[in-house]
Amino acid sequence: MTISSKPVLISEDKKRVDGRKPDEMRPVRIAVGVLKNANGSALVEYGDTKVLAAVYGPREALPKYMTSPTRATLRVRYHMTSFSTSERKSPAPSRREIELSKVIREALEAIVFSSLFPRTGIDVFIEVLQADGGTRTAGLTAASLALADAGIPLKDLAIGVAVGKVNGVLVLDINELEDEYGEADMPVGIAPNLGEIVLFQLNGVLTREEVKIGLDMAFKAAESIYKTAKEALYNKYIKLVEEVKSQ
Repeated sequence: MTISSKPVLISEDKKRVDGRKPDEMRPVRIAVGVLKNANGSALVEYGDTKVLAAVYGPREALPKYMTSPTRATLRVRYHMTSFSTSERKSPAPSRREIELSKVIREALEAIVFSSLFPRTGIDVFIEVLQADGGTRTAGLTAASLALADAGIPLKDLAIGVAVGKVNGVLVLDINELEDEYGEADMPVGIAPNLGEIVLFQLNGVLTREEVKIGLDMAFKAAESIYKTAKEALYNKYIKLVEEVKSQ
């Protein structure tokens, strides 16, 4: 059902197009150590959005003139695979991908103890395997987990989640349809243990009160995702310990 060719994204009983309540996340699935040849890796799924992250390093950074004598240089590439969307995407990096690579890098720099690894490089590759909204936030979560899996000291994990506004209602973790036809999209990156925001963007218009309510929704969701993320790390390493003990 549409009104003036615009989909109705919130029903009269406050249900969204995929059946969720406004403050409900899509199912979150997380696995770490999924790539054998990477120092650290993670696969994160927010509903039908699937993002893979791989970390290499700390290692020698080339060219050397771009290295820092006091810290590691964090290099991040966010990329959407050609098959990640319904229409084939060009493999060439888009302006949006370049921008999001920078945004995610700055968020990760806030949690990495880069001063422990001077004159080195840490490379983070984020591949969107399937896109259904929230790729940057799932990408941030996957990247921070891949860094943790690589054994790189972190102040905290960075958990990404987006709050949107559709048909005048604030909703959590927007999907692609809500992103396309909604009035606003507010991606947020949160370090739950620190209680800090490491990424904040807003596309569209929200009032000051709506931003406050949206951030409260994001922090609550980040706490839940954080628990799932820690369980994924724990399950991997407790399994390794058990394998060593059994030898």
